[in-house]
Amino acid sequence: MSETRPPLPPFTRETAIQKVRAAEDAWNRCDPERVALAYTEDSRWRNRAEFLVGRAAIVAFLTRKWAHERDYRLIKGLWAFNENRIAVRFAYEWHDESGQWFRAYGNENWAFDEAGLMRERHASINNLPIAASDRLFHWPRPGARPADHPGLSDLGL
Repeated sequence: MSETRPPLPPFTRETAIQKVRAAEDAWNRCDPERVALAYTEDSRWRNRAEFLVGRAAIVAFLTRKWAHERDYRLIKGLWAFNENRIAVRFAYEWHDESGQWFRAYGNENWAFDEAGLMRERHASINNLPIAASDRLFHWPRPGARPADHPGLSDLGL
């Protein structure tokens, strides 16, 4: 039996939004092994200037990422979709070991196989140092963003 990760392509606006929210919820749990299951065994990533291939590399990357990016909270929003591709914009907040807070802004382009697993992820991300008082993402961690928490556009991001 092959792995599937609904919703499956071709995407509609509704299923693309579901896919984006599922990805956001998974990343907010900060569980590298669980997140990696949404990607093909040979998934190819470009994350900033880092290039990864395969689930083991994804797990290692996310483990390192979330050890450094503490109290991570992410919001993703659908930008565009077509057939088996989705483009998202996102922002996330985190702090480093010294307590300095950051908001990262970025865009991702995703391509999926017929089973709904992501086979390509291209991410461009910029970090902006912020004061703790400027944080906008407030919900218990780890865990999904509550349904009533504002999205990116509602927050002016």
